Amino acid sequence: MIIGAWHRISEMLGTEFNFDFWIKNKPRRSTYPACRAVLAARAQNHEKEMINAIQQAYYQRALNPSDDHVLIDLAKEISLDTNKFITDLNSDKIKNQLMDQISLSRKLSHRGFPSLVLETAGNIILSIMIIAMLKPHFLRLLV
Repeated sequence: MIIGAWHRISEMLGTEFNFDFWIKNKPRRSTYPACRAVLAARAQNHEKEMINAIQQAYYQRALNPSDDHVLIDLAKEISLDTNKFITDLNSDKIKNQLMDQISLSRKLSHRGFPSLVLETAGNIILSIMIIAMLKPHFLRLLV
């Protein structure tokens, strides 16, 4: 179960999790709503802010980012144009963007996340899976 992974990550890396998530929510395996929220926020130049808000909501605040109402509340918190966000969140345009990204990921040589892909002139020249979520001082050792 995912809760077990949270415990292992916490023990190994010291990452803090709010384990109340597993009591307060009915976990669902769909990340599509959160991915669409990031794409909708990107349309307003707030992609990074939405990623951070979703991570904080999920890991620290025990909120379920599979719920549209949670994502809409996060959009308000990061000062997005909420009406545009609501319209975009489940629009065909955003759904198609997500499907395009999923299609691209399936063409790559690996299936893991997070990943790093370098594309230039429409050609993928580098595609690697990042092995683990590491603290910055571990990353320096790998360079």
